[in-house]
Amino acid sequence: KVTASSENFHVGENDENQDRGNWSKKSDYILSMVGYAVGLGNVWRFPYLTYNNGGGVGITMVLISIFVTIYYNVIIAYSLYYMFASFQLTHCNVSIKLGEIFQVNKSWLDANNFTCINGSEVYQPGQLPSEQYWNKVALQRSSGLDEPGVIVWYLALCLLLAWLIVGTALFKGIKSSGKVVYFTAIFPYVVLLILLIRGATLDGASKGISYYIGAQSNFTKLREAEVWKDAATQIFYSLSVAWGGLVALSSYNKFNNNCFSDAIVICLTNCLTSVFAGFAIFSILGHMAHISGKEVSQVVKSETITTTIQDLFPKVMKKMRVPITLGCCLVLFLLGLVCVTQAGIYWVHLIDHFCAGWGILIAAILELMGIMWIYGGNRFIEDIEMMIGTKRWIFWLWWRACWFVITPMLLTAILIWSLVQFRRPDYAKIPYPDWGVALGWCMIIFCIIWIPIMAIIKLIQAEGTILQRIVSCCRPASNWGPYLERHRGERYKNMVDPRKETDHEIPTVSGSRKPE
Repeated sequence: KVTASSENFHVGENDENQDRGNWSKKSDYILSMVGYAVGLGNVWRFPYLTYNNGGGVGITMVLISIFVTIYYNVIIAYSLYYMFASFQLTHCNVSIKLGEIFQVNKSWLDANNFTCINGSEVYQPGQLPSEQYWNKVALQRSSGLDEPGVIVWYLALCLLLAWLIVGTALFKGIKSSGKVVYFTAIFPYVVLLILLIRGATLDGASKGISYYIGAQSNFTKLREAEVWKDAATQIFYSLSVAWGGLVALSSYNKFNNNCFSDAIVICLTNCLTSVFAGFAIFSILGHMAHISGKEVSQVVKSETITTTIQDLFPKVMKKMRVPITLGCCLVLFLLGLVCVTQAGIYWVHLIDHFCAGWGILIAAILELMGIMWIYGGNRFIEDIEMMIGTKRWIFWLWWRACWFVITPMLLTAILIWSLVQFRRPDYAKIPYPDWGVALGWCMIIFCIIWIPIMAIIKLIQAEGTILQRIVSCCRPASNWGPYLERHRGERYKNMVDPRKETDHEIPTVSGSRKPE
């Protein structure tokens, strides 16, 4: 039951945290996490990467989340467009060129052991009708990033509808989104099962599956840095690791929620779904290759943001949650319009390549270093044990090894290796111009530059010598700890109560407080 208060309509009477609210039921949270992890990233991005490869940290996280949210909803808009287009009964008003006939030199044919029916002409298959419909009708794709064209009006309307759905789902915060996920988290499995059953019954499906996990897989690609970078960033992308989504959703749990078991369930569900989606997609790719006579390799080539604002300005959000939520959706819709122009697909690919790739990888490394080496791994473990109970040292042995050594070393090695082997990105074999590549790197810099900027600000705000300021900045803020007093125990009994602070105050690392 939700209270009738106009200021706290997103808080239930039985919520532990009466300021921010909690999930109504544990199943709401689990399905939200599954729905967050299992989405088009599994159906669209994971199979694509498999095919393509042969088979202020807080501010940084929010900015990466903004960039990803902008283009991710464009992918949703594509899906909505295809849904509406499937209702049409008339034929497609676009000329389809199935192939071209080329005149060739007979001596070249003999030298390369080719034969032609009439001895002088060879037939070159063109794009499949589905590919031409995607490029000519759905996207109205231009020749490159240098030719932006006009806004494709029906994609813009689909994008607007996608953001209206998001705004509706977030209307009452987790009280409304927690109910929406009962559909959005379960329905993808129904669709994937239908796709898999249908795909497995098509001619040539085994050919696609073989390319996915069988003899046709190109294992030599494992020697390329891009493959390992894509693999790492796909996990971060899908699970929202290192860009704030998990933190935003998990912050609505009750204090003693078992985060360890939740993490295991969500990670396993996400990975198994990605593999499952791969079978569904590649069975259909195998059928497309079969009917076109080609090889499989030639077939095809926001809650986070509103939660952040709520935590920065809690009193304002209590009164204006709806307009702020809708305002965020409107701004992100306007920013996404560039992705529904005739050059929109190039923008989608550009943001995906840099922000959802390099940006997340860099943020993950810095976030891991900040928590383990600056905040302190032992302190972090003690915080977890306050929530899930004390564990034996053997329980933490593997996690210590991962957090302190294995994960940072692997991520750093992948980052350096992929930087050394960096190649100019392209879409449909159309390379990006110099200014497009530069813009991609600027997006990454814009996301991560806030980390040193905020570090400098904290050093300036702290007191004492340079060494004292550095030491002070490596300590938690004075208001760091459990939000509710009954959960603080002896360890955090002297912390500053965040509920008694006024908005627009910045907690300084030295323990004193300074107004903005």
